[in-house]
Amino acid sequence: MAGLLSRLTKSPTKIGGAGGQDAPLVPIRSSDVERRAGLLDSLEKSELGWFWASDGAGRLIYLSEPAIERISGEEKALIGLQLTEIFKDDDEFEGAAPQRPLKFQLAARNSLRPTTVKIDIGEKTVWWEISGAPRIGESEEFTGYHGIARDVTASIASQRDAEKLSRYDSLTGLANRHRITHKLGATLTAFQTAKRCCATMLLDLDRFKQVNDTLGHPAGDELLKQVAARLKRIVGDQGEIGRLGGDEFQIILPDIEDRQVLGDLSDRIIQMLSQPYSINGMRAVIGCSVGVAVAPFDGIESEELVKAADLALYAAKGGGRGQFRFYSDDLRDRASHRHQIEEDLRDALVKDELEMHYQPIVSADEHKVVCVEALMRWNHSDRGMVSPADFIPVAEEVGIIRQMGEWAINEVCQRVADWPTTIRAAINVSAVQFASDDLTEIVKRALKSSGVQPSRIELEITESVFVGDMERALRMFKELKAMGVRLALDDFGTGYSSLSYLRDAPFDKIKIDQSFVRGCSDAGNNNAAIVSAVVSLARALNMETVAEGVETKDELAAVVAQGASHLQGALFSRAQSADYITDRLEAGELIFEPRGPEKYRSDRRTEFRKIGLIHGDSRYNVFLRNLSKTGAKIEGLLDVPVGTEVVLDLSGGQLAVATVRRSEGFSQGVEFEMPLISDGADGLCTRHRVSPYQIEAAGRPLEALNDDIVASVMGGSSNTPKRFVEVDMSASNEK
Repeated sequence: MAGLLSRLTKSPTKIGGAGGQDAPLVPIRSSDVERRAGLLDSLEKSELGWFWASDGAGRLIYLSEPAIERISGEEKALIGLQLTEIFKDDDEFEGAAPQRPLKFQLAARNSLRPTTVKIDIGEKTVWWEISGAPRIGESEEFTGYHGIARDVTASIASQRDAEKLSRYDSLTGLANRHRITHKLGATLTAFQTAKRCCATMLLDLDRFKQVNDTLGHPAGDELLKQVAARLKRIVGDQGEIGRLGGDEFQIILPDIEDRQVLGDLSDRIIQMLSQPYSINGMRAVIGCSVGVAVAPFDGIESEELVKAADLALYAAKGGGRGQFRFYSDDLRDRASHRHQIEEDLRDALVKDELEMHYQPIVSADEHKVVCVEALMRWNHSDRGMVSPADFIPVAEEVGIIRQMGEWAINEVCQRVADWPTTIRAAINVSAVQFASDDLTEIVKRALKSSGVQPSRIELEITESVFVGDMERALRMFKELKAMGVRLALDDFGTGYSSLSYLRDAPFDKIKIDQSFVRGCSDAGNNNAAIVSAVVSLARALNMETVAEGVETKDELAAVVAQGASHLQGALFSRAQSADYITDRLEAGELIFEPRGPEKYRSDRRTEFRKIGLIHGDSRYNVFLRNLSKTGAKIEGLLDVPVGTEVVLDLSGGQLAVATVRRSEGFSQGVEFEMPLISDGADGLCTRHRVSPYQIEAAGRPLEALNDDIVASVMGGSSNTPKRFVEVDMSASNEK
């Protein structure tokens, strides 16, 4: 090696020439223009690199011929164009290293460092790496750039493939957790500066695990692909969808804060994802729950916003699944409450705190009780009665529902065996309990130990048990029917109905969900036709029908007119204690007369809470008595003239502009300027809220909404005399 290096440094060096004769070395000097031009020409033709040049105005004045042939084919089509018209910054490639925009670099007239640019050729795009040096004329003026370029399309394509693997879900093609998290963070940071809003949705598939377990993981993967395809069709170009893993998805929706729009979109997602799927010739049905949060109202940073959406999602799942929820401040308190419920629920059975209450089911003709539905209640030793809506979802989630269900079956069988009549009792069986292989044994032992006639026990099954292994479900039904118990299909028609259920499963009764009973007397409402169709179907299959949730006399008349054989609801009786029902049965008091309002009011709900009322520069404390989409009843101000315009602060940044339409003493009825909308649960909310950006403009730091800040900003002036007299309603509320 040393000998070779020494020979290379000696002068003159000999090289082999033609005919075997040595020839003198002739270096290419800087003055040898011809040979230097030949060298550059050879380099251009070799495709290893090309040359380009611009003038002082930034226009292209030269480009190697092979390069011209690649991107245009005609020199005249390129020469004279601005460099930035040909070479464009590649802003779409997230995996690329950060670089200054080409326009900025050219304007600085400094050396152009290697920069990746894209060039559009019709529908095709190629990528080059260009660099260059500025040229200075004799008068020290800038005369343009001389530069080199090379094609890097292949390497960019390779980088993009790697980028896609690292940022996109390989199964569905959606953004993965890393990308969607980065995207949300970057969006929120940019939007804070621009004072823009951004919504995010968290989605969780209901009953996906059952499909995965019964049909297999390949079927589960295929189902996820179909879910992703449906989401893409629904969301379109409104936002970006990501799969977080498993059956969880996230959607980012820039510049949407209208909760009417978000609620409608959530409803469409739930409806579309709940439609049946065909997987390898088999039918699968799942559901979807959605949690919605909006920045900056519900969170400023991405972590805060996602936590808010997660709490909303949890509330949607806890509310019965197949629903959506908007985030609100009280969800944090509910989460803490839910944790406490989970802790205490584990001891509820041991402490004997569970009770069974019974709601009568009466015949449609005589209003005579023929059956009662057993409903579990929790009488907490410290907090009193805990709502089933609070503890049943928790029990299902943590698995305690199986022990609770077994206790309920035994308790009801023992109670019914002691009743002096042939009245039946219906027991709800959760999907979790139905999935247990020992359900039939539990029922068999309860029947034997109590001595009750099996025909006096009904098991109410929801349609969700049919998701997954249909053959197992039908086998369970046959085993239960063989014992002599009755079967009822509960909540029929709420989203997963199939006539094959009724054709194949040996049901004795169909319970028409209260959502179809509600408002069935209203003109133009299709619920009456649905009730009629279900009744006709049940009659043809020799099954009884129960109209659930009958609360008003007009509903009673409507469902009876449609032919329902049995009725259940608060119009006759709410769920009562076991002792109350026992006393009535022993006394022979089997008739339950309807007692309740004459007419159903679809849009009004009772409220008992303190809210703020703003009039002019003054803020008042009033009580909200009832609330509808179009108005409210308030109490707490004396002699407010009809026609007075006010603003109700409904909490959470919800301000409703209203006009007083009725006023009597300290009570007023107001009409909203803009109707309220559904909050996804049983409540109502405003479409828009006070923007944290508005609060920031008033001198406050930017943060998510809270009632104290909104009240302080909208609190009015303490120096302005109040026009109306406030009445202390606390005493009457306590009464």
